[in-house]
Amino acid sequence: MVILHTVIAIMGVVALIIKGKVDPVISLIIGSLYLGLATGVGFTGTIGAITTGFGEIMAEVGLLIGFGVLIGSLLHAMGAFQKMVELLVNDVGGRRLPYALTAAMSTIFPSIYVDVQVVLASPVVRSAGPLIGRRGLPLMAGALGTGIFAGYVFVVPGLAAVSIAGLMGIPLGTWILYGIVLGPLTAIATTLIFRQLLRGRYWKPAADEELADSAELADGAEADGAGPSTTTDETDAPATDHPRTPPLLVCLLPILVPLVMIGGGAFAELFGVTSDAVAFIGDANLALFVGLLGAYLLARRTLGSEGTNNALGTGFHTTGEILLITGIGGSLGAVIAETGLDEILAGLFSADAGAPIVLSILLAWVIAAVLHLAIGSVSVASIAAAGIIAPVLGSIDVAPIAIGLAVASGAMFALQVNSNFFWMFKSLIGLSTQGTLKTLTIVTSIASLISLPLVMVIGLLA
Repeated sequence: MVILHTVIAIMGVVALIIKGKVDPVISLIIGSLYLGLATGVGFTGTIGAITTGFGEIMAEVGLLIGFGVLIGSLLHAMGAFQKMVELLVNDVGGRRLPYALTAAMSTIFPSIYVDVQVVLASPVVRSAGPLIGRRGLPLMAGALGTGIFAGYVFVVPGLAAVSIAGLMGIPLGTWILYGIVLGPLTAIATTLIFRQLLRGRYWKPAADEELADSAELADGAEADGAGPSTTTDETDAPATDHPRTPPLLVCLLPILVPLVMIGGGAFAELFGVTSDAVAFIGDANLALFVGLLGAYLLARRTLGSEGTNNALGTGFHTTGEILLITGIGGSLGAVIAETGLDEILAGLFSADAGAPIVLSILLAWVIAAVLHLAIGSVSVASIAAAGIIAPVLGSIDVAPIAIGLAVASGAMFALQVNSNFFWMFKSLIGLSTQGTLKTLTIVTSIASLISLPLVMVIGLLA
């Protein structure tokens, strides 16, 4: 009965989000309440699990998410990411531009949110596409889509990456070591494969492009994502191109310095160099605070006090719902742990003694992929899947990093029409619905499938 009630709870959450257009925060709480009460956890036990689970995950990732949001908001307001886009256009040859774009989106741009990324980069896709060749527009669109989401799920400080690591108790330094390789590798490989796909008769400009739609957005105006949607992965922010923007390398220091601090701490631990000082410097919370402090000082010098406060206000506004969804993902996991489902799932994960690692990774991937197909939000699917699987990690003989990366891989599978981002992407790039399915949906599917065997290799070696 525990499995049945869990399925009912998850399907209920999905139905509320998709059919009822209920906010994911409310939907996840309703699902957690139902699951706890229906499985005999009890009134007090259910509420206790929800609050305890929320508090525990906030202790893990609350500051990380908040600091990351504020760093991205400040750098965006200073025009740092616009400067990066301009550099790609001016200094990279046409044939290499799709790979440079997807590499940048999957390594540097995860510090800002996916809808802001597409607003910033869509003018590059539209203007550079015709310069690359007859299939330049779909190739650039595919490179943009796969770069955004490969970075979002695999690369710190992407929201999905940080959330999965926190919910599953994976050290952020460990995640960085794997994700910083897996993210861009997946994005570049996907773009290579997609380029080959475009060589045939796959793309039909007359049916797949609607350039008239994007003409209205030629100046980089923001889209409201009109069209069928259920949830939105991110909250947009106004673009700013400030004439006093510091040099690009200086702008990127608030991102690069924290990554070096966290990565250095992880390498030190790997080589047995341990001390309080090393642990302090490599702590992810301290590292991101150092990045935030650097971004704040740069913003004060570039934007002044009022502009900095406005950028911080945008970041604070964005942080609220993100933290609630993430925290309630922890609540759902805590309720699941109280039901005893963790023991049942542990049995499923280890059912085949012949290939437990491969099957465990595949099962984690499938759970995340199904949730994404149903809900339409990469972040909500990542958080929900991590919350479901986290209670069983201690019971299976697979490295947690491999299971976490499998969740990340599955959560970006086949982004399609029930995602608000899908419609924003369509309008900003200038594609038909069919063309968006043939670019964004296909490249996220390819990226998910390409990364899965790579995660399996990590699981076998880790």
